[in-house]
Amino acid sequence: MEKILLTGSNGFLGSHILSKLLNSNNFDFIKNITGIDNFISSNKSNTDINNPKYTFIEADLIKFDFDQLKDFDIVIHSASLASPVYYNRFPLETVDIATSVTRKLLEKCKEWNSRFIFFSSSEIYGNPSSENIPTTEEYKGYVSCQGSRSCYDESKRLGETLCYIYNKEYNVRTNIIRPFNIYGPLLSIQADHRMIPNLIKSALKKQPVSIYGTGNQTRTFCYYSDAIEGIFKVIRNGGDGETYNIGNDKPEISMVDLVKLFRKTVNIDLSYQLIPYPEYYPDDEPIRRLASIEKAKKDLNFFPKVTLEAGLTKTWNWALKK
Repeated sequence: MEKILLTGSNGFLGSHILSKLLNSNNFDFIKNITGIDNFISSNKSNTDINNPKYTFIEADLIKFDFDQLKDFDIVIHSASLASPVYYNRFPLETVDIATSVTRKLLEKCKEWNSRFIFFSSSEIYGNPSSENIPTTEEYKGYVSCQGSRSCYDESKRLGETLCYIYNKEYNVRTNIIRPFNIYGPLLSIQADHRMIPNLIKSALKKQPVSIYGTGNQTRTFCYYSDAIEGIFKVIRNGGDGETYNIGNDKPEISMVDLVKLFRKTVNIDLSYQLIPYPEYYPDDEPIRRLASIEKAKKDLNFFPKVTLEAGLTKTWNWALKK
């Protein structure tokens, strides 16, 4: 793991992965990290990093010629248009990043004999039936191939299939990570439009927060530091060809109750309003999304530590300083 290629290096997760690689004493052995991003849904904050180990390339991965790159020991493919706002705006780009770019990177991994880490999504499970909640990695999913979320959901599923094929047919060492609702500092508060960014944005503007639909849809949320710990446990010790849910398994909370908890936790006067799904945000979201992380607990010793109250407080304090 001396030479690392990181796609989506300026995104939410990519930024935190890069920070840990560059700033943790546990990675002193790393000789080079190359990051690639084009800032469609990320910012330029990482481009001015003054570290001799780090090289940044501003490029569109879909058009990028990977033959110009040299050997890497590990490829971390975190590039993605994960917010529904962005994948509705750029549906074909969303498909290409998860499929054609993934295949190009897997081809390079085959050539370089390097390891491949693919960031999939909890969205690949679709809308699980009640008996499949909490949702394990073995659940095959209930996803529409024609709908406002399909470009993201289905392309991530095909990306996973490509990882499976290259692992079985070509012995490329792959791992798939399925993140579940990760939040914290560096979230795109203004542009993301998912629940926690909307919550923070409304609180900063002292406006009612808009909750799409009934507000009864439930989620669990994982603070970024716990998620990054889980991600690196996969990178270090993930079984060959294995897939892992990375998130939190408690508490499952409705969007209305999340607003109430945030209001109480940070001691702020914040109201909410239920509104129909806006045109820019898909209305076919899952009713419940709850990760089973038993596999990561058992195989990787992954146990999230940050409570939802503590994570919301830390994220709020970060936003106040922006």
